[in-house]
Amino acid sequence: MEETSSRPDAPAERPDSAERPGLAERPGAAGPQGEPLISVRGVNKFFGDFQALKDIDLDIHRGEVVALIGASGSGKSTLCRCVNRLETITDGEILIDGQPLPEEGKALTALRSDVGMVFQSFNLFPHLKAIDNVTLGPRKVRGVPRAEAEAQAHELLERVGLADKANSLPAALSGGQQQRVAIARALAMKPKAMLFDEPTSALDPEVINEVLDVMTELAQAGMTMLVVTHEMGFARHVCDRVVYMDQGEIVEQGEPEAFFTAPRSDRAKAFLSKILPH
Repeated sequence: MEETSSRPDAPAERPDSAERPGLAERPGAAGPQGEPLISVRGVNKFFGDFQALKDIDLDIHRGEVVALIGASGSGKSTLCRCVNRLETITDGEILIDGQPLPEEGKALTALRSDVGMVFQSFNLFPHLKAIDNVTLGPRKVRGVPRAEAEAQAHELLERVGLADKANSLPAALSGGQQQRVAIARALAMKPKAMLFDEPTSALDPEVINEVLDVMTELAQAGMTMLVVTHEMGFARHVCDRVVYMDQGEIVEQGEPEAFFTAPRSDRAKAFLSKILPH
């Protein structure tokens, strides 16, 4: 379930966004002229008689960081989950790196290993230590030898600031630490893109920044990211584009500063008037 953040425009303490390279300058970024890494075309999604997504068109280019924002129930999480087929679409088409999204089987498993997912709840295996949570996917899905997978896992845990927690069980970690392990686990599959579905909504306020800082580092390193978020500071200062959804539709999208300072649609103006400080 989507939640509304109580921190509408509080950016985390992170490197100045002005220091972040432009999209075309970041590693692996093709810029808006290249073929999209993720392409959503005419997608509709029904839950029974309820239409959750209405004729969605969206492209995400390599190295681009896109924030999906909107009120609870607007369809953000549903769209995010459709991108790696955790939810099946009713009609339309989703392409990943130019290939249609597989429906099932080994092709779908391969697709999911190319598109990492970080959820609201951390979904770690409670009986496995942090390092084992991180190594499981590469070993079981990609056939990486244990020693190689563990060496990579140690590097990733260090990258997310948890080098000293490799042998800790999830129950011994804070919520922020568990979410950072979940990010390391997704990165261990060496994905082409990362999907974040409200990654901070289940966290206590004092640990939200430690997760946002890891996400900011990924953005600066050139990871392609689709982020469902109520963290408006992150959307405004870290993302390349903001996509505003309402009632299952993409109402407006554009560069963050332009969107937050001069939204074009009445619905976006009404949304921002409720969440931004006056």
